[in-house]
Amino acid sequence: MQDIFLLVISLLMILASAEFFTNGVESLGRKLNLSQAVVGSLLAAVGTALPETILPMVAILVHGGASAEEIGVGAILGAPFMLGTLAFFLVGLSVLISYLRKKRERFELHVEVGTMRRDILFFIAMYSTAIFLPMLFDGGHTFIAILLVIGYIVYAYLTFQGESGDIMHADELYFARVIRRLTGSAATAETAGIPLISFQVLVALSLMVGGAHVFVGSLGTLSAAWGMNPMLFALLVAPVATELPEKFNSVSWTLKGRDTLAMGNITGAMVFQSTFPVSVGLLFTDWKVTGLPLFSAILALVSALLVLGELSVRKKVSPATIIIGGALYIVYAVVIIFGS
Repeated sequence: MQDIFLLVISLLMILASAEFFTNGVESLGRKLNLSQAVVGSLLAAVGTALPETILPMVAILVHGGASAEEIGVGAILGAPFMLGTLAFFLVGLSVLISYLRKKRERFELHVEVGTMRRDILFFIAMYSTAIFLPMLFDGGHTFIAILLVIGYIVYAYLTFQGESGDIMHADELYFARVIRRLTGSAATAETAGIPLISFQVLVALSLMVGGAHVFVGSLGTLSAAWGMNPMLFALLVAPVATELPEKFNSVSWTLKGRDTLAMGNITGAMVFQSTFPVSVGLLFTDWKVTGLPLFSAILALVSALLVLGELSVRKKVSPATIIIGGALYIVYAVVIIFGS
């Protein structure tokens, strides 16, 4: 019962933290006059991806050993897969819920086609390079790692320089609202300074990471108590628990109708996760991607290609297309369960 209680509390903590994080990031973007593309695909994406990126790095660089390497490489490959399948699915499901509740006039995503297309193109290019090029050129890991880092720098530059709309932020910073009510001041939504905004973002991110770790620990204890196969937990449940909580930011933005920020948070994280963490894997492990890890990488690329195809042909992306990501995850789950 204690683990179930901690599971519920940690999930509520993650959801509340996600709301405060998105509110803070929007405020920061507006304060610095940043575009939606920069805020969603860079600030929010890297901010939420960085804590989970540190975990495989610690496993590989600090703990060392064959088992630590396997855990690290599995975590590195699991992140893009979860983002391209379940995270996509969550956003599509959020759109469906909003539509059924009459919060949206149409069942559609309102995204900046150019921004999203750039994110997906870079992800496909970088991730394909990381997965398949080492199979063709044995011993070229250092060169490939450098190539991936350069690729992300180019991506970040193009995102800053690309055309994108401004942040249409109307909500007051939550911390500023609390201070105003406690002090009785007449501060407005525009008076919150960068220090207070940054403080709210960091507090929200810290609570989000803490909640995620409690969530994972409780889930792991329950899986053992219920007799769940440790391999199945490692391949299916653990990556979901570690990667998806932060993506509730995207759910929050989607429910508010800020689809460009929601999708940018996911696709931007996909680009980041396919470059820097992969570079660590290439430099400090054998990096032999085969079997189920390779299958997960292929499914992530398939999901991205489906989105890219629709963006290229129809100049938009349907919520139904990204909901397919959930089906791809089910395919992976079936293969693992029946293949183990």
